[in-house]
Amino acid sequence: MAWSGTLSAAQRSLRARAYTVILATAALVIALDHFTKWLVSNGLPLNAEIWQGDFVSIHHVVNRGAAFGVLPQFQWLYLVVAFIVAVYILVAGHLFGTTWYRQMALGLVLGGAISNGVDRLLQGYVVDFIDFHFWPVFNVADSAVVIGLVLAVLTFRAQAPRRQTTV
Repeated sequence: MAWSGTLSAAQRSLRARAYTVILATAALVIALDHFTKWLVSNGLPLNAEIWQGDFVSIHHVVNRGAAFGVLPQFQWLYLVVAFIVAVYILVAGHLFGTTWYRQMALGLVLGGAISNGVDRLLQGYVVDFIDFHFWPVFNVADSAVVIGLVLAVLTFRAQAPRRQTTV
């Protein structure tokens, strides 16, 4: 089917629904991430830890690097990557299917990328606080990105090209 440049009412409705799920999920991630970072930043001194010795603790640290604090000198690169990811999801997100879980996966990645990107841009670091003691300390936005990517890998299957049949 050739591109006609116009969308039917049903196609517009599906696209609107897709973006509603993506953007609502992203907004929830951003709100929850910033709220939890605010709670930790205002309630726990830097490098302090509560529930120390438990399976999971709240440990207030700052992260100037990428995932797990790696390569802090490339702060600008993380901002560029977050921007590219966000723009790609906003431009092409509707192309990844109409199921809510696919759109939610994109919203999780978008929300996490935007939330940590805003922190890096405004503060030069992100606040991390979830500490399982066997894994580097992380935050809600990090969790959203990972969960979104795992959902994406599990649900986005490349579709084989359809064969043209001639009669």
